[in-house]
Amino acid sequence: MSYTLPAPAIRPELAAKTAYLIASGDLRESANTAGWPTQVELEAAVTRVVEGLGWQVVRANEVDPETGHGFISSQRMGLEVFKTIPEDAPLIVAEAVWQYSHHVLAGLRTHRGPVLTVANFAGDWPGLVGLLGLNAGLAKMGRDYATIWSVDFTDDWFRDGIREWIETGSIAHDISHVRPLPELPASAERELGRALGDQLLADKALIGVFDEGCMGMYNAIFDDELLNPTGIYKERLSQSALYAEMLTVPDEEADAVGAWLRDRGMTFRLGSDDKTELTETQLRWQFKMYIAALRMADDFGLDAVGIQYQQGLKDLVPASDLAEGLLNSTERPPVRSRDGARELYAGRALPHFNEADEGVAVDALVTDRVWTAMGLVPDNTLHDVRWGEEYDGRFVWVYEISGSVPGSHLGGWDQAEGWRQDPVFFPAGGATVNGVSKPGELVISRVFIAEGVLQADIFRGTAVELPAEETERRKQATNPEWPIAHVVLHGIDRDQFMARHRANHAQVVYAPDAETADRALVAKAAMLDRMGIRVNLAGDVRV
Repeated sequence: MSYTLPAPAIRPELAAKTAYLIASGDLRESANTAGWPTQVELEAAVTRVVEGLGWQVVRANEVDPETGHGFISSQRMGLEVFKTIPEDAPLIVAEAVWQYSHHVLAGLRTHRGPVLTVANFAGDWPGLVGLLGLNAGLAKMGRDYATIWSVDFTDDWFRDGIREWIETGSIAHDISHVRPLPELPASAERELGRALGDQLLADKALIGVFDEGCMGMYNAIFDDELLNPTGIYKERLSQSALYAEMLTVPDEEADAVGAWLRDRGMTFRLGSDDKTELTETQLRWQFKMYIAALRMADDFGLDAVGIQYQQGLKDLVPASDLAEGLLNSTERPPVRSRDGARELYAGRALPHFNEADEGVAVDALVTDRVWTAMGLVPDNTLHDVRWGEEYDGRFVWVYEISGSVPGSHLGGWDQAEGWRQDPVFFPAGGATVNGVSKPGELVISRVFIAEGVLQADIFRGTAVELPAEETERRKQATNPEWPIAHVVLHGIDRDQFMARHRANHAQVVYAPDAETADRALVAKAAMLDRMGIRVNLAGDVRV
């Protein structure tokens, strides 16, 4: 019997002193087109440094004449591009914008050469967010990589790092600020955390995931085999079901949510052009999503909920962010069951894990239970690790999320203002929960997968107040329609954080003072540890 065998794959041979370069991009072509000029600048700067060290850089794919950009914009495209790269080539993944990690996941998983991820340290496009998301995905899959970043690519630190990678295939960063959780001394907080962990392991909890895999975040999907031993199980739900539930919500119920917010002082920047401005119709849809999410959570007995939104709902309804901020708030508009007999989750937040990030789900659920048990306000949220700069002798991070923060983080709903989402990313519009996070003590954390296990890094920070003009400068340098937090980390400098953080997200919760924050951190660490999660302390944490 004779068969026609497929021809063996033939990769190009690697020339000496040659590195290849790729750029993972967005699935939304509007974002790729808008971000391409910034990406071109990044690639030119990185290439200059590499060539200055006697090497050459080969871009693995040319600019597409139809789209006008050179991003890898789909998983299939990524498979095709990697066919043109020598399997053992030193490979640079350069990111100046948000990127969908799964576009390059398959190629990176099997690539045999050293991998370097690099980004510009800037706020105008979320390249840093994309870099950290990609790094977290590489850590989840157990793929060795090096990483580096720069403001303008002229500093000796960046050049020396590139030289180190060329010579060794790696870059050594200082992560001495991270240490394993020690044996916790006896305290009321330790006992509380352990008791809450025991309760979760015994009684279990359900998180409702409205479609997994938001925006290519491979790092944000937790396999059941890792998640279930913590006591947490998934209720896998469809966003189409959420949309269908929204269609059943009467207009008057939605309008009552808007009236509640306005009564408490929240304002909205309204216009009449639905394509570019925020409208009452968009708001009504967002209020319906809030009501629908609570009713579905009640149907399934959920302890937390995560709405993907991108890509699934973005072409159907306005942004989920306003609904998410409401869900994360203990002070929120009341929602009753369909028959009107019960108030749903009365007096409580229903923790929402933005972008269906399951690391956030674990963190938000644990935080909600610990803070509630301690009599503290449990409202918590994720932020993108967006950017930062020195101000008045200390490094102040810009933590920013696409609109969904609890009103309490801003100092109350009267400090919140709804702005329309950018049409580049949100064609159907919708309001943000815009504002500036109030000054105060923070516990910050991230639950992630590395070395094949669930881990949590916990650290401390302070939300600081900056002058109005500096706040405005930072908002204009990023996304002015989104809520912002000015964060100073305790005992962790910029490059230590960037080298270590295994996510594009950081989870943030307030405490009334530093002493209480330290005590709550101990209880949270004890609960996570009891759940079987490997806990790491970072920076100046006292336990």
